[in-house]
Amino acid sequence: MATRKNALRRLTINETPLLSIIIPAHNEEYRLPGSLDKIAAFLATQPYKYEVIIVENGSADDTVGVARRYAERFPYIQFYQEMARGKGLAVRRGMLEARGKYRFICDADLSMPIEEISRFLPPVLDGYDVAIASREAPGAVRYDEPWYRHVIGRIFNLLIKLIAVRGFGDTQCGFKCFRDEVADDLFNVQTLNGIGFDVELLFVAQKRGYKIIEVPVHWYYSAESRMRLVRDSLRAIMELLIIRRNWRTRLYDR
Repeated sequence: MATRKNALRRLTINETPLLSIIIPAHNEEYRLPGSLDKIAAFLATQPYKYEVIIVENGSADDTVGVARRYAERFPYIQFYQEMARGKGLAVRRGMLEARGKYRFICDADLSMPIEEISRFLPPVLDGYDVAIASREAPGAVRYDEPWYRHVIGRIFNLLIKLIAVRGFGDTQCGFKCFRDEVADDLFNVQTLNGIGFDVELLFVAQKRGYKIIEVPVHWYYSAESRMRLVRDSLRAIMELLIIRRNWRTRLYDR
């Protein structure tokens, strides 16, 4: 059995997948198993090749153990560790390790149902460089989100438009997809490891002239969200200013 599993793992690794799902995981011992079960059930019904990359960073619980056990069960799951904390750091590692033609950031809470990922892939969607899940685009639906979080999110989105990235109704949703060459380009110049990393990537993508589109999704609020509303919002505002500084000092040059 072990020999067969190893052979299957080698076969999977040697093939180029259509889809790479990158999951940053910090203290996700309890939420990760349920999400991985749903992802595995969905992928089992798909005709294309795929891989799942879990990147744990600085957890104080058994996230490492959970990720290792799932990597042993499923040949297409890969597991990496970053000792330092930071969602941006974990996503960058996963994106640069990935081999898929489409590389999808997936939050561990799976607040966007995994079935929605089909909206980001051919034949449903094609011809883009970056596709961002949107809770504001026509056709999107939010479920159970407290009104005050929605208001603060709208204020922060306005600040993003004023300081960094214009033209999008929702840049903060944690689900985003990148074409392979675009991912290699953008994540190799990423500098932010905190929650502002995705705004940084979109900022550079716009400056590069990449085609960015919003994809309306169904999104479910989780009461266990890792987002610390006031503290993280203030930090994100500081990171918006850092993005502008980095652009002026040419840190994003190829």
